[in-house]
Amino acid sequence: MTKVSNRSAQPLSHKITVTALLSAIAFILQYIELPVFFMPGFIKFDFSDLPALLAAFSLGPVYGVVTELIKNLVHLPVSNSAMIGELSNFILGAAFVFTAGLIYKKDRTRKGALLGSIIGAAVMAVVSLPINYYIVYPIYENFMPLENIIGAYQAILPRVKTLWQCLLVFNVPFTLLKGLVDVLITFLIYKKLSPILHK
Repeated sequence: MTKVSNRSAQPLSHKITVTALLSAIAFILQYIELPVFFMPGFIKFDFSDLPALLAAFSLGPVYGVVTELIKNLVHLPVSNSAMIGELSNFILGAAFVFTAGLIYKKDRTRKGALLGSIIGAAVMAVVSLPINYYIVYPIYENFMPLENIIGAYQAILPRVKTLWQCLLVFNVPFTLLKGLVDVLITFLIYKKLSPILHK
């Protein structure tokens, strides 16, 4: 992660162009979903938060959130989750990249970026618990009975008995891991992309 001192001097046209490009990439990445052996089959792993994290670091935290918003708005017409998946993706992704970008904005060093992105991933994981419990899964119950949802988790770990336990044992660690993978990839590619992002 390179330190850049003239981010605020970037022209608005450049920021809009980069945000649009990263949003398009994020939208495409939403289609690349990978099954995870330790999660129920209806939960997939994707890398669509990665471009928003790049936007948060290169342009600022607000642009990271805007990238998350555009990505999910564009995805709405092809939603297969009654739009609740997009809402959840936006809230969690925005919590992740805004936190990371805000901390990096105050400490624009490699250490600041690492600390910000790890804290951002942790915030996303914590936020996922109430969002899933109070918003996402109650709506999903209209399509799949709660006992079937819990049953999908129990097929992996029979000890879990309630939805809260399922989310705490499975979804929170999974969300944290997903964020940390995005952090790792960001640190691997950011330096190479930096000239384009900061041009």
